[in-house]
Amino acid sequence: MPAVRGNLWNIDVIREDTMKKLVIIPAYNEQGGIEKTVHDVLKYAPEFDYVVINDCSTDDTLEICRKNGFHVINLPVNLGIGGSVQTGYIYAWRNGYDVAVQFDGDGQHNARYLNDMADKLYGERLDMVIGSRYIKKEGFQSSGIRRIGIRYFTGLIKLVTGKKITDPTSGMRMAGREVIEIYAKNYPKDYPEPESVVVVLKEGKKVGEIPVQMNAREEGVSSISPRKSVYYMIKVSLAVLIAAVRR
Repeated sequence: MPAVRGNLWNIDVIREDTMKKLVIIPAYNEQGGIEKTVHDVLKYAPEFDYVVINDCSTDDTLEICRKNGFHVINLPVNLGIGGSVQTGYIYAWRNGYDVAVQFDGDGQHNARYLNDMADKLYGERLDMVIGSRYIKKEGFQSSGIRRIGIRYFTGLIKLVTGKKITDPTSGMRMAGREVIEIYAKNYPKDYPEPESVVVVLKEGKKVGEIPVQMNAREEGVSSISPRKSVYYMIKVSLAVLIAAVRR
């Protein structure tokens, strides 16, 4: 029985095992983690296709992908995290994927949770599932300052949407077909995670979370430095509020 593109949850005509599922791996200067990340997906989630979005890396990320024969889209200019993730959603939409999941290229995310996320998405007829560090509070929990910021965005999102999201900055989120379409058309460009959650909630989509454990970054540098933290908080707060009132 073939999967039907369009209404993802028409249970009479679709089964979970017929879904086309894609892992989107944005990568900018991830030479230290990209090989491990892709192999993790291949080992623990072989039912998923994957694509690496190389965001014009200046290190050996692209060369490592080519050497290993990884599936890669090589962007000719640096688009930033929002642009590279949106590229993945455009690819997913145009190629008829029913499910697409963002998955960091730095080794912080664990592919062993991908099937659990798909089960929750399908079983509870959700539109998005977020992998949350803060349900069971196991594994790497980020720094104290960042946890304060995460709790702040949890409160802000609940204020404007009525929905509590325990890990609104998580980059590990799985989207159904309708959310794939939303993100393919428009995706926040800068520090996009909290704003993009508000967008789908204000569109009336159902968002859930599952507990996951994440790893500390082994190599590379986070895009949010201590100096950028104030800018990040102000910019994302304004973006969340604007996203809330637009819809």
